[in-house]
Formats: sequence, C-alpha cells, structure tokens
Amino acid sequence: MKAIGFVTLTVLGTALSLFTTGCHPENMSTIHGPQHPIGVDVNPNPPIVATPPPIENTSGLIPLSTEPGHTNWTPHPEILKDYSVHFAYDSSAVRSSDKSKIASVADYLKNNPNVAVRVEGNCDERGTEEYNRSLGERRALAGREELIGLGIPSDRVDTLSYGEDKPASDGHNESAWKENRRDDFVVLTPPGQ
Repeated sequence: MKAIGFVTLTVLGTALSLFTTGCHPENMSTIHGPQHPIGVDVNPNPPIVATPPPIENTSGLIPLSTEPGHTNWTPHPEILKDYSVHFAYDSSAVRSSDKSKIASVADYLKNNPNVAVRVEGNCDERGTEEYNRSLGERRALAGREELIGLGIPSDRVDTLSYGEDKPASDGHNESAWKENRRDDFVVLTPPGQ
C-alpha cells in the first residue's frame, strides 16, 4: 500500500515539475514536433504580437503628466501673449534672459489657482516637419519644467508642439526665424467659466 502511495506521489511530483518548468516561453525552443493536433489547419506564420519596451527618459526633462489634460477647457492666448520665450537655433534650452518671463507666468498661475496653462512649442521653418515637431515638443517640455520648478503642479501644465505650423512671423529670414523659435503660454479655464 505504501509503495502505491509513493508511486502516486512520484508521478504527481514529476507531472507538476514538468508543468511548472516545461511550459515556460524560454523552454519552448527546446520542444520539437507539431504544437497542434495533426490534421488541424494552422497558420504557419502567426502574427507576432509584442509589447514595445517602455521609452526611457534620457532628456532630463520632467515627463508629461499622465493626466488627460485640459482638452475641454477654454483657451485664452491673449492673457499671457507678452510672455513668450524665445530659443536659439536648434535649441530647447531656456535662456537666462527669458526666465523672468516664465517666473511671471508662474506668478499668474499661483494667483489664479483655478486655471491651467498650455505651453506651446514652436520652431522656424528650417528642418523637416518631423524634426521641428520633435524640437517644438522639447521646447514645450523645457517651459513646463521651468514652471514646475517654480512650484506649479504638473497637472496644471499641458504641452503642445506646433513645430513650424504656427509662425509668429511670415518672413523667410533670420529676423522672422528668431520670432518663430518660441514657447507661447496659453491660459486654460474650466468649462463654463
């Protein structure tokens, strides 16, 4: 009787061992032969489904908020239109001469706790559309980072890149390009206000 119990435990232990180690994806390459019943029509090239790895933030900028943003809020571009900051060619670094403008935007937000702001990154017309969209995003993130550093909660600061699509000046020279390399700050108010 004890021998039958021992054999049963041995068989169950072996089955459990095979179940827990033999079915892992890393062991699948060692399994040979068909993986489906013979005679069943199976697509020999099933689609590959992969989850992309998370994107690593190597920019040093504070990542975008995971909040849905203020999509239904009313924009008021006129309120802070005099506080746009400008960037050097192909740069997203906020100049020290423009930090006082961002400090004024932060003060406005601190004095108006019921509003949010959208930082809109813009570029001049040089470069590809894709590159300028990316550069505009880096500029908007740089403005956002400055505001957060001045005490504005991240969930009150949205970003948007227009790339080269929203020029402040229509010229095609350095004077116009200088005006187009900028961040604009747009006040956002809740629906119904």
